[in-house]
Amino acid sequence: MRDDDDFDTGPDFDEEDDSVEAKVWQLLLLINPGDEETALQQFADYREAAAEVEDAEPVELVGRVIDWRSGFMVDEHDLRSLVQALDELSARWNLSIDWNGDPDDDDFFDDTDAGTLLGIAYDRLAEFGYTVWSWETADEACAGWITLTRDNEPMRELATALHINLRLGSDVG
Repeated sequence: MRDDDDFDTGPDFDEEDDSVEAKVWQLLLLINPGDEETALQQFADYREAAAEVEDAEPVELVGRVIDWRSGFMVDEHDLRSLVQALDELSARWNLSIDWNGDPDDDDFFDDTDAGTLLGIAYDRLAEFGYTVWSWETADEACAGWITLTRDNEPMRELATALHINLRLGSDVG
């Protein structure tokens, strides 16, 4: 039988810690609401990636370790993958997005773009208390994550502190 003291409860940062690692840990907690285990796993992956790649921006490493589990990064023209990623992420909370059409229909993507799809996802998930965020990438990718709406202000503060150009999903496009 294990003692409760045998479980790792996360990185040992104090309230005053202003390090990049402490901020990344807080970010991972926000994008994994209610799932500290996943945040902890991603934080270990982040630390490993940071040790391998010097001078990488924290958001690049975070994007790599959360992709398709707690965030998305797809080519901005690959609209089908964007819808799939957002559907998969929202399913973590047993939610589905009403896309105002059928994404399985080839014609669905004819008159839309990534900004429009992010706006739809933002509006639909906001109804349930979630916020879709998008961050600017160095290439032609559409990237982001989902948080609880109540965490919007801490998310903005962390994004600023980590130099992430973050926007609401409704403001893309």
